[in-house]
Amino acid sequence: MTEFGQGRQGRVRPDGSARPLSEAYDTALLDLDGVVYYAGGGAVPYAVEALGTARAGGMHLAYVTNNALRPPDVVAAHLTELGVPAEPADVITSAQAVARLVADEMPPGARILLIGGEGLRVALRERGLVPVESLDDDPVAVVQGYGGPDLPWGRFAEASYAVGRGLPWYASNTDLTIPSARGIGPGNGAAVEVVRIATGAEPKVAGKPLPPMHRETVLRTGAERPLVVGDRLDTDIEGAFNGGVDSLLVLTGVTDVARLLAAVPEHRPTYVAADLRGLLVPQPEVAGDADGGFRCGGWTASVSGGALLLEGEGPDSSDPLDGVRALCAAAWTEAGAGACGLDAGKALERLGAVG
Repeated sequence: MTEFGQGRQGRVRPDGSARPLSEAYDTALLDLDGVVYYAGGGAVPYAVEALGTARAGGMHLAYVTNNALRPPDVVAAHLTELGVPAEPADVITSAQAVARLVADEMPPGARILLIGGEGLRVALRERGLVPVESLDDDPVAVVQGYGGPDLPWGRFAEASYAVGRGLPWYASNTDLTIPSARGIGPGNGAAVEVVRIATGAEPKVAGKPLPPMHRETVLRTGAERPLVVGDRLDTDIEGAFNGGVDSLLVLTGVTDVARLLAAVPEHRPTYVAADLRGLLVPQPEVAGDADGGFRCGGWTASVSGGALLLEGEGPDSSDPLDGVRALCAAAWTEAGAGACGLDAGKALERLGAVG
């Protein structure tokens, strides 16, 4: 079983793979929102078919979410309804990761002040801990997770009272926002900030991009060669970087090409694909260097006068994703250990004309 490591050096170009990723890796650790389904509940285009093919080929699929609200059985039922058969054991949540973190540091049967929803309650009980609702119930620690938009303000006050008295404080995750069918709303990170401002304390955090989340996934799946698949640079891809494992960024969620080109080292994925069909095909190599330009397919990317340039000709330049890969190599090499500040406007226009 793979153990997540201590991070890795930031890459200067996306990797290639002669084999389809579903064959090169035994387990896909898949984010949900923007990767498998959208906030409104519908499946992302091609996700159902691609995941079905990957599973039929022998790849284990695990669904990894920072959302601590829904228990795994509810998430698995939703996936199954979409046409992606899943069991509760296939779903790993930040509630489970933080519950393990608490159980490792607190005695069995410990009372834990719960600030969150049913997913966190179920996860704490799974670890032999007793969730309670009030500081008057003599808890020994506080655990905070997303409780939905209707979580009363008084719950944050209860957490603040407990943390202010010195109780250890844990958080499932610190995502500041969460997508919904109506738009972007405040996530658990915003609620954590309320308690932080009131107390001046800092919680121990389990969710992505920190290693406990994916460690929980590896422990539950037994993955030997895991591949993190996500749409967010600051959670999914950084989580893979922190754990020292490979990652695939799909462009079906919050990250666009401009953000990808500007990525700092810990946000640079191993592979890039338009959607989950990228699991089923080999990944092309990026060749070349800063002097002669970076080539992928029929595209060549280079840097001149503070701008990214992109050229493509012939039938091999019909796939704009090859142009994205070449541009990543040029931008990341130029940026080194920082973020790329090059003008990418004309290069992106060139890609848009093809895509």
